[in-house]
Amino acid sequence: MSVILMKDVVKTYSMGEEQVHALRGISFSVEQGEFLSIMGPSGSGKSTCMNMIGCLDRPTSGIVEIGGKETARMTEKELALLRNRTIGFVFQQYHLLPGMTVLENTMVPLRYQGIERSLRRDMALAALENVGLTDRINHLPTELSGGQKQRVAIARATVTKPSIILADEPTGALDSSTGKAVLELFGKINESGTTIVIVTHDPRIGAATKRCIHILDGLIQQDEQHDPVPFE
Repeated sequence: MSVILMKDVVKTYSMGEEQVHALRGISFSVEQGEFLSIMGPSGSGKSTCMNMIGCLDRPTSGIVEIGGKETARMTEKELALLRNRTIGFVFQQYHLLPGMTVLENTMVPLRYQGIERSLRRDMALAALENVGLTDRINHLPTELSGGQKQRVAIARATVTKPSIILADEPTGALDSSTGKAVLELFGKINESGTTIVIVTHDPRIGAATKRCIHILDGLIQQDEQHDPVPFE
């Protein structure tokens, strides 16, 4: 069974009297354990596609299934639960809470799952160990480099052991060497069986993932599989 399925997905936004066609009937599926990128320029529809996968929006028409569940048929509460249990999010701007330490930031998703505090701490420490940040657990986000902030964001995204990691321009605010390290970390996470989907405009990421879906004007232009080229 596909962990992500999009079939004839259309998304149209009304902006006054104008209709904006963000997605024009795209179809693709993703199997558990894939590592792929969705690539396109600004305005191509890739962010709308990300919102569909992340259960942050619903299609105007067509079918979106995440983990075998059709999102259009779910309530907001059910969608929130699906997001919390199935999907880990990593964003370009990190979205770390400034008044919380690295450890506290990593524990946040576990709180929403109702996990008791001592277990939350143990799970967060394990996630931070996986990204090499156990020496920074008591630091605030302002005391971290960009690469370290992104590693915290990845630890937070993986702490609940989701089946899907959805990353939006995760290297966009980083220099090339730090971006390469972050992509290598995603590769390590993928080796454990986690599905990784990176939404990007950067062709280096498209080349570095095993599969790349190219979107332009709300349509899939190409869906290619290839041997990854190291990110430089």
